Amino acid sequence: MQRRGLMALLLTILSATQGPVTAQTQIANADWEGEWLAEGTLFRIGVTADNGLLKITQIESMGQIWSSGDGKIDGNIARVEVEYAGAAGVIRAELLDAKTAVLSAASCQPEFMVVCALSQGRQAIFRKVAGQAASDSNN
Repeated sequence: MQRRGLMALLLTILSATQGPVTAQTQIANADWEGEWLAEGTLFRIGVTADNGLLKITQIESMGQIWSSGDGKIDGNIARVEVEYAGAAGVIRAELLDAKTAVLSAASCQPEFMVVCALSQGRQAIFRKVAGQAASDSNN
């Protein structure tokens, strides 16, 4: 399933990054939309937001096969269910500003999976590299 790849890749990215990052800003749903690149990788996703729901599309998954459900947006925080290679969980994304997001694993099961163990306490920085129009063209 496609969710599994996103979870593993995001959790792998999370396991390779350091320290917490947070910010308090006013965020519009449109700020979520566009193409997002995981800092230091080729991993890229497309994001659209509509009526509090976040939809993610694969652009460059670096060979990983994963799937995700619709995310729920609450201000500058979104939560998206993902599955990858037998692991399932929730990715928490915090939009710091219109071009920067911090992702972390809010949950990951089963906990004994290496990808789950490595993701604990880790974060990944995503940078917006293109706006909504580019993201829509990949759907």
